[in-house]
Amino acid sequence: MAATADVDSSGAREDIKEPLIQQTMNSADEAQPKNKESVAMVYFSTIVAIWGSFEFGSCIGFSSPAQAAISKDLDLSLAEYSLVGSILTIGAMIGAITSGPIADFIGRKGAMRVSVAFCVVGWLLIYYAQGAVALDIGRLSTGYGMGVFSYVVPIFIAEIAPKDLRGGLTTLNQLMIVCGVSTGYIVGTVLPWRPLALTGLVPCLILLVGLLFVPESPRWLAKMRRQKEFEVALRKLRGKDADISREAAEIEDYIETLQHLPKSSMMDLFQKRYVRSLIIGAGLMCCQQFGGINGVCFYVSQIFVSAGFPSTIGTILYACLQIPVTAMGAALIDRVGRRALLLTSGTGLVIGCILCAISFYMKFHELSLDAVPALAVTGVLVYVGSFSVGMGAIPWVIMSEIYPINIKGVAGSLLTLLNWFISWICSYTFNYLMSWSSYGTFIIYGVVNLLAVFFIAKFVPETKGRTLEEIQASINKS
Repeated sequence: MAATADVDSSGAREDIKEPLIQQTMNSADEAQPKNKESVAMVYFSTIVAIWGSFEFGSCIGFSSPAQAAISKDLDLSLAEYSLVGSILTIGAMIGAITSGPIADFIGRKGAMRVSVAFCVVGWLLIYYAQGAVALDIGRLSTGYGMGVFSYVVPIFIAEIAPKDLRGGLTTLNQLMIVCGVSTGYIVGTVLPWRPLALTGLVPCLILLVGLLFVPESPRWLAKMRRQKEFEVALRKLRGKDADISREAAEIEDYIETLQHLPKSSMMDLFQKRYVRSLIIGAGLMCCQQFGGINGVCFYVSQIFVSAGFPSTIGTILYACLQIPVTAMGAALIDRVGRRALLLTSGTGLVIGCILCAISFYMKFHELSLDAVPALAVTGVLVYVGSFSVGMGAIPWVIMSEIYPINIKGVAGSLLTLLNWFISWICSYTFNYLMSWSSYGTFIIYGVVNLLAVFFIAKFVPETKGRTLEEIQASINKS
């Protein structure tokens, strides 16, 4: 049992460290066996879980290669297909909001199974759709599953991994999302849209089967007071010869400590000491989404067609670029720093938008038409490469670092909802903007990304190499 700690006048416990026992005892680390057997189940469980991330990416990657064929086969108007493409994010908003309570009530594995069920129903509805309504319901269902996966997969990985592996393993979540998107793009160049929908069932099946062989999160089991199952799961993850007594005691002590934390409400975020953190977090979500990424991602095939570049070749180049650049960003984040990567990423996004705007301007005014396709594809590749190296993942990393644990859950829910809402706005309006002015669309996105660079330079602190307590103290002093 944790000793009762002092509580300040605001109700926040000053002695609580984060996340999940920052100040673990060195002897506990030494107690963990360093052989392959001690981490084999952790690796296996992570590999199983990130198929949920792959499914996430498959949901996103479906609309771009399928747009032209679906619109033609089902005779959809621009407005109808814009809703089909964007309603995915509405489902994701609902999924993100409900994912926390679901994962707390039925466990992390249970939440992943619920997500799989929604995705399977959604893909089957899409496959058999004969009109816009069935497509909308199917996309809404897969979006809900995607929203749950966006929360529960990284949480599950973080809760099962030893602290020395946690950072590396959690980055696999973002990498597998990108792999899912890229696979959808590439496979969509050779498969019709109905069989393409069925490919979304493959990661669901792999995940369902894999979950039969992996343990539940020990921390969730401890929180639910399921002592025997907690010990069995922890031993399975750490190896049969591991001494789990100290880690088990730390987890139980931490869970006990959490029980003494006051429950936070959404209004607590607007207290003076959290306002700067809220501005940083909300600002980064706006920078990430209002820069146009989901519009470009959902409809990249049509961008290439509009520019006169072969959509199949362009989509494959786009897909192949994402994976290595995302991996490079993950490798650099703890070396060059969050802020530096964000500034580099934002600058690259501006350049990509400028190149795309110039290419469509030249096409509209019939200037050097031979150069338009190459300029457009260069702009798109610069854009997506720049986003993948920094702006894609780092806002989520910083969000997890700038809030103390007693407010982190509420802050995470609010900012995730904000992120998906802006994502819906951008994905819904993209086709309308392109119909209004293709080069004007990218000028708007370029201006937003330029403002994002200024925002990052002015407000976002560097968090590399600093403890969470140091980060929060510096933000509160600013």
